[in-house]
Amino acid sequence: MFFRVARPALNITRGLATSSQNNAKVAVLGAAGGIGQPLSLLLKNSPLVSQLSLYDIAHTPGVAADLSHIETRAQVTGYIGADQLDAALKGCEVVVIPAGVPRKPGMTRDDLFNTNATIVATLTDACARNCPEAMICVIANPVNSTIPITSEVLKKYGVYNPNRVFGVTTLDIVRANAFVADLKGLDPARVNVPVIGGHAGKTIIPLISQCTPKVEFPEDKLAALTGRIQEAGTEVVKAKAGAGSATLSMAYAGARFTFSLLDAMNGKEGVVECAYVRSEETECKYFSTPLLLGKSGIEKNLGLGKLSAFEEKLVAEAMAELKASIKKGEDFVQNMK
Repeated sequence: MFFRVARPALNITRGLATSSQNNAKVAVLGAAGGIGQPLSLLLKNSPLVSQLSLYDIAHTPGVAADLSHIETRAQVTGYIGADQLDAALKGCEVVVIPAGVPRKPGMTRDDLFNTNATIVATLTDACARNCPEAMICVIANPVNSTIPITSEVLKKYGVYNPNRVFGVTTLDIVRANAFVADLKGLDPARVNVPVIGGHAGKTIIPLISQCTPKVEFPEDKLAALTGRIQEAGTEVVKAKAGAGSATLSMAYAGARFTFSLLDAMNGKEGVVECAYVRSEETECKYFSTPLLLGKSGIEKNLGLGKLSAFEEKLVAEAMAELKASIKKGEDFVQNMK
C-alpha cells in the first residue's frame, strides 16, 4: 500500500520537462494525530512535495524530526501551538486538515460536531489570513458540516473560492473499490467506483452501476454492499474497540487525493477525483460528485451521471440529512462570537 500511494507521483515526474513545478509547499494541520502522522509520512515520500509544514497542538517537533530523517527531498518543519499556526501556513499551496477528535464506539460523525467545528473554524481562519489562495482539503469530520464551516469562514474574509475547497471523501471510493474487487476477484487497483453525496451514513452513495470495469450484483447483494460501504467507518471503530477510528486507510485516501490535486496543479490532464464541494448539481448546496481537477482546483464538475433506479432512491433519501448537516455548519459560523 505504501508504494501504491507514491506511484502516481513517481510516474508523473518522469513526464515533466523541469522539476520546478514539483515544488509544492503542503501543510498538514493535525499532523501528530492518528491520521496526521501516517498522512505526513506518505506526503514526505512523494517527489511532488518540496516543503512539508506540520502543525498540531502537541508533539509536532518530534514527528517532524522523525520524518526529516527519511531520504526524500521534502524539507519538514514542525510547528506547535496556536502561536505558531500562522507561521506554519505562510506560503502554503495546499493545506490538508485531519485535525479533530476521532469517533469512538457508539458515536456518529455528527457527535463530533461541537469539538471539531471549533477546530476547523479556527484553522480555516488562519488559512484565510496566511494562505488565502491555498487549496484546502478537509478530512475532519463531520465533513458534511465542516465544509460549510470552512466556506463560511473564508467568506467572512472575502477570500472564498469554491473551486479550492474540498471535503475529502476519497476513503469512500477507496473502500468501494476494495470491497467490489474482493467480491468479484478483481485487482482493486483497476476498479473505480464513483461515490457521490456526502460523507456519513446514508449520504454516502456508491454508484455501482457506473463502476469500471462493469460489474453486476443481485438486488440483495447490491443492498448489502451499499450498506457496508456506508457503514465501513463504523466497522473499523468497532474493530478497534475504543482505540480510535479509521486512521491508516484515511491517511492513504487523504494522500491519494492530495497527490491527484498536486498532479492537476502541475498541469497533468484528465485527473478526476470525487470530493464534497459547493455544487449546483442537486438541490443541496454542497454535494460530492466526480470532479475534473486542474491548475486552479476544480476545472469542471462532472455531475452525477446516469443513475440506476436504486441509486436515484438513495440520492432522494440522503437529501434531508445532507441539508440539515449543511445548515448546522452554516449556523455555527453565523453564531460564532
